[in-house]
Amino acid sequence: MKRIALIFTALVCLFLCSCGSQSEKKVVNVYNWGEYISDGSEGTMDVNAAFEEYYYETYGEAIEVVYTTYASNEDMYAKLKSGAAGYDVIIPSDYMIARLIEEDMLEKLDFSNIPNYANISEEFRDLYYDPSNEYSIPYTYGMVGVIYNSTVVDEADAGTWDLLWNSKYSGRILQFNNSRDAFGTAMYKLGLDVNTTSESEWRMALEELKAQQPLVQGYVMDEIFNKMESGEAAISAYYAGDYLCMTENNEDLCFFYPTDEDGNYVTNLFVDAYCIPKGAANKELAEIYINYMLSEEPAIANAEYIYYASPNSAVYESEVYMDDMGEEAMEILYPEDFSFHENYNKLSYHNLDSETLQLVNNLWEELKISSATGEVVYVLAILIIVGLIGYGIYHAVIKRKREKYYI
Repeated sequence: MKRIALIFTALVCLFLCSCGSQSEKKVVNVYNWGEYISDGSEGTMDVNAAFEEYYYETYGEAIEVVYTTYASNEDMYAKLKSGAAGYDVIIPSDYMIARLIEEDMLEKLDFSNIPNYANISEEFRDLYYDPSNEYSIPYTYGMVGVIYNSTVVDEADAGTWDLLWNSKYSGRILQFNNSRDAFGTAMYKLGLDVNTTSESEWRMALEELKAQQPLVQGYVMDEIFNKMESGEAAISAYYAGDYLCMTENNEDLCFFYPTDEDGNYVTNLFVDAYCIPKGAANKELAEIYINYMLSEEPAIANAEYIYYASPNSAVYESEVYMDDMGEEAMEILYPEDFSFHENYNKLSYHNLDSETLQLVNNLWEELKISSATGEVVYVLAILIIVGLIGYGIYHAVIKRKREKYYI
């Protein structure tokens, strides 16, 4: 009986230990843009699953990557600021990284856990948003351009920001659904500094967006994919890499980087980078995750899947990558007549001071309220017209009935 009791006790302990080890399974929470990582669809590499396998083989422990997405830097910032959820890895854009650093919302990285940082080109270090390279590691970079449907848009109308304000295409135009990019389109069009602190200049951009409003089908982020691929919309500003994804599903789509009268690019040049939020529960695991993503196989898989330019030498020096991407994609992502180093500070968004940020938020709300008011007026007008038509039909029917009765 003692033996049976001992065996039973041992089995219970093993079961409890097993349950305990499963409940303590390590988790890395990754918060990223939508459509911004190779996820295993259509035969691509599932980099998160590959990392789980790599970690188990390397460290002998099972881990899980919990992966969620956001649509804009502002959405991501609001979620972090609220403290509603804990993340270990985030991938914000440059100007937002500067803001997060200023507000003490990021952890300094331990580069002893990230030796693959050596793959990042020197051209992408010491940038304004993280001058000491302590808080971030570049993931991708690129420029905003204009996507248009060649079956709808005359090629002669393309080339500048004016296309997004062309009344010929009323109801077929999309605009960014975030304040910085939307105002950016107007400010580049007007020749204004996108990092200005002048209230009058921001209001000039607001008036330009209000002038565009009657032409706009909708304010979108990830919804752009369905609208442009299906032909529901015909014109939109968006990121170059996403255009290359869209054109796979709609060959009628075309793309250009807006230029000024001298032929210079006038559009946002950005960097998105890996960061670790302040107070991350699994900082070391997050750094190991980032290091893995900087290694050749997952880095190439991500670059090929999302079609954004890479600052990673393991990617841009790979002949396999260049062959897989094709000539058009390489020309768009890495234009030969364009220097990142020479243009970055001039074309990139910088973090705005708190007073200017509040101004921009207020102006954005004013624009959206104006848009909502316009939609309400439009709906009311339709209802009134329908009501009048119904009223007319009703009286016509009554009149006929009366005529028939009196005849």
